[in-house]
Amino acid sequence: MLKFRLFVVCFIVALGLIFLTGCDENQPKKGAKKQIEPVAEDVLNRIVKRGKLVALTDYNSVNYYIYRGEPMGYQYELLRRFTDHLGIRLELRIEENLEKGFKLLQDGDVDLIAMGLTVTGKRRTLFDFTDPIIITRQVLVQKMPEGWQQMATRDQIESNLLRSSLELAGKTIHVEAGSIFKKRLETLMDEIADTIYIIEDKREVEELIGAVARGEIEYTVADEHIALINERVYPGIDVKMPLSFTQKLAWAVKKTPEKQLLNEINLWLDQFNNTLEARVIYNKYFQSNRVRYLAKSEYTSFNEGRLSVYDETIKEVAAIIGWDWRLLASLIYQESEFKPDVVSWAGAYGLMQLMPVVMQQFGIDSTASPEEQIKVGGKFIQYLDRQIPASVTDSAERIKFVLAAYNSGVGHVLDARRLAEKYNKNPDVWTGQTDFFMRNKSKPAFYHDSVVYYGYARGEETFAFVEQIIDRYDHYRNLIVE
Repeated sequence: MLKFRLFVVCFIVALGLIFLTGCDENQPKKGAKKQIEPVAEDVLNRIVKRGKLVALTDYNSVNYYIYRGEPMGYQYELLRRFTDHLGIRLELRIEENLEKGFKLLQDGDVDLIAMGLTVTGKRRTLFDFTDPIIITRQVLVQKMPEGWQQMATRDQIESNLLRSSLELAGKTIHVEAGSIFKKRLETLMDEIADTIYIIEDKREVEELIGAVARGEIEYTVADEHIALINERVYPGIDVKMPLSFTQKLAWAVKKTPEKQLLNEINLWLDQFNNTLEARVIYNKYFQSNRVRYLAKSEYTSFNEGRLSVYDETIKEVAAIIGWDWRLLASLIYQESEFKPDVVSWAGAYGLMQLMPVVMQQFGIDSTASPEEQIKVGGKFIQYLDRQIPASVTDSAERIKFVLAAYNSGVGHVLDARRLAEKYNKNPDVWTGQTDFFMRNKSKPAFYHDSVVYYGYARGEETFAFVEQIIDRYDHYRNLIVE
């Protein structure tokens, strides 16, 4: 009886629900397709799926530069650690014009801006900012008074320097165009109720500091951490007059409702900043005298832009083999860091780490000069290129096949191509196709495959070899003149 009553109650409720549903005017008509709202993929997932982070930075002695063939810089190193944390590649782009940089970020052409941006209220309305990368303040950069080394007391020196914002009245100050410095000077002008002549200069901050040191201009403005570094290069400047309170410098990301990228960066920063590695990197760029060596070295992207003493030979050989000379230089740096007498555990020798059998093939030995080594290396690259099938028509992909062959031998590369073809991948494309099989040639399931003729290979090393050379080449193209 109880079961019967329960059945009746359930039946009545069901009828009521059907009736109510049928009377709902908002319900779609019979046969109408249900509208599915598209779900936007969040930025972080899109970046990880793409396999690389595209970051915008600027070129100076702190953020990003080349020194003796190696990419360096505080922003660069932080970005590399973050992308390593995500397990993806870093692609760096250079844009000195901040307004253009903001547009690139807004349009989604870059994922973040990492150039020590000052966080302001106005900028916060347009973009999201990470936790501070650096805490600093704006300072006036001025030249020390004439003959300051011979002045008897510090007070005498101080009396010849600006130390009050009131003393800025009537002065002409050059600032980097598009920077926050102009806004700060305009605020000071209002506070002192007098005129400061502000010239927006196309030169970058460090160039303007150098111009002050040389007496070409009287004053400029810089963030204190940049000014202090350059004070070591130009002991004849003074950077002790603050123009602002302490300010936060941070990375900027595009505003999104989800904020996954912003949250991931902040979580990583919180963990990374408590490590010894973070302190070592900070001290490397802000506490050491490295900038003095940069200023004197010709092998830096700041001065002559040379990568090595062998640049002319590298350019000559690169022209013969049809490569960008900076690509060939990246290969040589990978192999020897431009050291002509290096010998590997396997017996590879010299700048291009040529194996004895290769040197014998091309008629040289360990007595060959660095220039001869590079020329033979170029001939060897041409020899390898001839072994890669003509069906590989894309020049960028072909270079990757040649680099892989340079590292592991042509036989292993041809094995990887045969595996790619067998498993329905494109054997004429390295990236995301053939490279997978090269990476896995250390696994029995692959090196025992019937299409493999040359057996086991340390394929992960070859994959990394190609990636690192191309990555460094991208940095050289950013900073070294062709």
